[in-house]
Amino acid sequence: MSNLKSYKGFIAALFCLAIHPAIQAQDTAIIENGEKYTLTEAVVRNHFDYKEVLKKIKEDTSFYKAFKTLRTIGYSSYNHIEMKDKNGVMQASLNSKSKQNHIGACRTMEVLEEKITGDLRKADGSYNYITPSLYASLFFTKGTICGETNIVKGKKREITGSGIEKAKEQLKMLFFNPGKRIAGIPFIGDKLDLYDETAHELYDYKLDYTDYHGMMAYVFDIQPKETLNFLDKSQVVVDQMITWFNPKTLEVLGRNYSLSYRAGLYDFNVQMEVEMTYFNGQLVPKVLRYKGNWDIILKKRERGLFTATLFDYNVGEK
Repeated sequence: MSNLKSYKGFIAALFCLAIHPAIQAQDTAIIENGEKYTLTEAVVRNHFDYKEVLKKIKEDTSFYKAFKTLRTIGYSSYNHIEMKDKNGVMQASLNSKSKQNHIGACRTMEVLEEKITGDLRKADGSYNYITPSLYASLFFTKGTICGETNIVKGKKREITGSGIEKAKEQLKMLFFNPGKRIAGIPFIGDKLDLYDETAHELYDYKLDYTDYHGMMAYVFDIQPKETLNFLDKSQVVVDQMITWFNPKTLEVLGRNYSLSYRAGLYDFNVQMEVEMTYFNGQLVPKVLRYKGNWDIILKKRERGLFTATLFDYNVGEK
């Protein structure tokens, strides 16, 4: 009879654990430099130096550096772009395969395959939309470009130009520096900073340690507090940002983020997913997925998506 009671007690305990996951894993709230963070049991149990991890996360430049590294090597890519109307019907598209050659200190690009539909391009070869123009500035090379490096330390990105060129630079800043203050964007420049005192009143920050594509990684999750009132919600630009970090180097292994905002002059809703890999010991983008719906005053609303799939990285020729 005692064995039966023990067995029943064991089954009851398993049942409680199944319906109450919190019993298995207990999060811990900590205050660091006056800012609140949540640490999962995996971080606490393994005695990770969370203070150093949080400091490095705030100061990260590996994400931007990885894209700059693409300018210093050779690689191939599959390129997919779609522009849609308000009903989701495709208006224009591009599907291509390209190869970047890096010889000496210079890079050039070959278009190996290409199929274009709709009004993606004008008669002079330029783009009718900002979205593919932005894609081209990230992954396409026109002519021969020399003397580039992947140095980011001490480099401060600034928005220059006007009109479409300025809009492209602003979008690139949003891509490369999510969570950082960006000067020159009316109404929201300061709202993009996820690490200042005001942001900690709007967002929750959680550090975990979990599997990411077959390897263990830190994952840092930032999202708006559930208790925000209407006025506070109007200050939120980042709907969510999840970043996976290499636990040894604290380089970004992947990042998913959603941004949205509505103002009198413009509005946007953008989602990005980026996966990284290593080539020759250096971090480089592997896959980038973008979906965006945005409108700028005096410009036609754009609804587009693109995917860049990179492969065949090489050091090029000396």
